[in-house]
Amino acid sequence: MTSMISHAQALQALRPGADAPMRADGLAVNDLLERFHPDYGAKARVSLRIGANAGAPCHPALAGLLESNALIDDLDLAGAEPLATDVLVIGGGGAGAAAAVTAAMRGARVIIATKLRIGDSNTVMAEGGIQAAVGADDSLQRHYEDTLRGGHNEGDRALIAQMVSDAPEVIRWLIDLGMAFDLAEDKALGSTLLRKKAGGTTASRILCHRDFTGLEMMRVLREAVELQRGIEQLNRCPAVELLSHDDGSCAGAILYDLERRSFVLVRARAVVLATGGSGRLHLQGFPTSNHYGATADGLVLAYRLGARMCDLDSFQYHPTGVAHPRHLAGGLISESARSAGAHLLNGLGERFVDELKPRDVVAAAILRECAEGRGIARDGQTGVFLDARALVAADPDILETRLVSLGHLAAKCGLDPRQEPFLVYPTLHYQNGGVMIDGDGATSVPGLLCAGEVSGGIHGRNRLMGNALLDIISFGRRAGTRAAESLGQRQAGRGGINHVHRWRRALAQAELPADVRAPLLYPSYGNFHLRRTAAA
Repeated sequence: MTSMISHAQALQALRPGADAPMRADGLAVNDLLERFHPDYGAKARVSLRIGANAGAPCHPALAGLLESNALIDDLDLAGAEPLATDVLVIGGGGAGAAAAVTAAMRGARVIIATKLRIGDSNTVMAEGGIQAAVGADDSLQRHYEDTLRGGHNEGDRALIAQMVSDAPEVIRWLIDLGMAFDLAEDKALGSTLLRKKAGGTTASRILCHRDFTGLEMMRVLREAVELQRGIEQLNRCPAVELLSHDDGSCAGAILYDLERRSFVLVRARAVVLATGGSGRLHLQGFPTSNHYGATADGLVLAYRLGARMCDLDSFQYHPTGVAHPRHLAGGLISESARSAGAHLLNGLGERFVDELKPRDVVAAAILRECAEGRGIARDGQTGVFLDARALVAADPDILETRLVSLGHLAAKCGLDPRQEPFLVYPTLHYQNGGVMIDGDGATSVPGLLCAGEVSGGIHGRNRLMGNALLDIISFGRRAGTRAAESLGQRQAGRGGINHVHRWRRALAQAELPADVRAPLLYPSYGNFHLRRTAAA
């Protein structure tokens, strides 16, 4: 392992943050990514052997789950409590809540089933803000071009165009629900929405609520779910399998009631998967910013049912995860700190990257500093400095007004950001790929829709700050609308797990193990065991 610069030595090398020199660097962006970004490593991908994406690249840990056996058998269904609804939404984050509220507003009977509780999701951890081209100096075209370029031109152009076009209406909808956004005073216009710059954007486009925008968004969405007639909540009921008709279409899902330790069989005319991402798989040993339930469940269930996927070898490692103290490793320091002017410094006191480059570039640059011996070591943890000293000195109230979460995190870390920088290291943050969808969230499986991080194609190979919160509302609302509108076109049926039997035959033919079962539901260190009514 390359030796690092000690924390004490690195502190001695610090200068006032505004005066830190930028090291000249001739390494091209593509070379930087290929040499240092985790997605490009030798062990970053394998080819899937069965399923709709057979032959396509996939991260090995995720491939192991996608090519796994189901958790349940037919006998498990026999004792399950039966329920029926028009629309079943699986997932209680922003995308699921938006889909449930929208479907119910259009007259559908909705059940929203959550692994934990409504709002226990990555949505509440999205601190920086939401993108929307609402400024006079901005445009939908610029938002589109920034998003496409930020994803290395790999995103689905139609989906990107739709998302950025939805953005102004998304903001109006959220404000109508009661969401508060930060305001700025304009001499001519009076109070206007405050707009900030983000990495990879060519205009100030980020709208925020201080530095806990996702928490504020989830507050109003949770209230909307509670107040909207026609929505039944099933908290602590993760999905363990989808139901299918004989033609392969989706017919509902089997849930597991954690409190009663029993199965619940929900038949539905349409299912919206909004189960989020996979950070708790800790790919390549990275810490994660993700919530406890982010274990790729939706990908596993949709793939087993036959849904096509994309970009299953592409993940985002947010540049600024906490590196010290160890028990907080992976916790997120919002990009809003860098947007406001905080600098990244190596152990020599040098700036080594433009802090507002796209996230994959900044993360790769940090990993390069650590790999080449310019990183900082402290109590067995490594990273670089995120220095906010000059920022706070210039605006002494910023930790109480604009960067409230940063101040709270500093207290948890036991440091004063006025005097000492954070030690940071990239953290597994976002799943760029997922289930392929059309403009209304429909998948290749009839009756199955997706919204939010479980879906793929929108962000390409890298996501820009603020587009996730936009994505979940734009496609959450569209999926909810499509699910409600399709009710007259789809008949309710009993459904079963014939697709599981076909899947098990495919496992056997490919000589894949039958004793690996998924979805995980919770990370391995959670020591969770499913109590089944049938013998395994």
